[in-house]
Amino acid sequence: MQRKFDDLLLGSIELFCLAAEQGSFTLAANAASVTPAAVSRSVARLEERLGVRLFVRTTRQIRLTDSGQRYFEQCRAALAQLVDAEREATGQQSTPAGVLRISMPTPYGHYRVLPLLPAFRELYPQVQVEAHLSNRNIDFADQGYDLAIRGRAPEDSSLIARKLEDAELAVVASPAYLRRAGVPESVEALQAHECIQFERPSSGRNIPWTFENASGETDVVTHGGYGTSGDVLAGVTLARSGAGLFQTYRFILEEDLREGRLVEVLSDCGRCTRPFILLYPHGRYLSSRVRVFVDFLVEHLAQPARKRA
Repeated sequence: MQRKFDDLLLGSIELFCLAAEQGSFTLAANAASVTPAAVSRSVARLEERLGVRLFVRTTRQIRLTDSGQRYFEQCRAALAQLVDAEREATGQQSTPAGVLRISMPTPYGHYRVLPLLPAFRELYPQVQVEAHLSNRNIDFADQGYDLAIRGRAPEDSSLIARKLEDAELAVVASPAYLRRAGVPESVEALQAHECIQFERPSSGRNIPWTFENASGETDVVTHGGYGTSGDVLAGVTLARSGAGLFQTYRFILEEDLREGRLVEVLSDCGRCTRPFILLYPHGRYLSSRVRVFVDFLVEHLAQPARKRA
């Protein structure tokens, strides 16, 4: 196989990644025990090879360009894999270590995954977890993530999909709203109520509410004067404040229901579920830290859909 990277180039990539992480040539030089000029030369060498600018430089700071950010994410992931491969070859990888990057939806992160991370790191203290919370889909190749959690399995056959759980939905409102507007006794009665909307990030359209009837699950388009996007917790806050009815995941609502700040309605037909799926690239070298994290999440979150009482 023909060599494409010499020792000088690999060293330049390492110094570039260090400068990007530190946000400074000087700090990167101190961390690597070289001079700032050596870091600057390494970055210039890479820019000449690639034909793009990697940093925007001022007298006070450096900042990655868009091309530089994409290059940094992929180089960081590649260097991490080299470290893992070396540990595997020398038998050091029996103890999982290194940085693990995971992307997940905002509510699922806050209520399901983030509370588990301290227990995971007690088991594997040498694994550093970088959690990215967003309702937008991520690109594994461009952004350097090891794992992602999403609400549906993608069509992309290069990704392995493992279901974590079927999360139950509930329709709720504040006691004040129900005293003012009345309690809906049927799905059809929702048309006369203020239903708080949440916009689907992928399409920009409001998400229909899901209910169960004799023939199975059905989606219902609701209407209201409040629209939310980006963070489903905005809808919960509005409902808690008396703005109207809202449908979302029961795991978000449990404390509010228990404390009486929210009241569940339409429970006979509203207990449908939506899945949460764990995704990671198929055929990619899977480090031990990713393997143990996958096993940990499946053990603590995977469960069958709840049965209706």
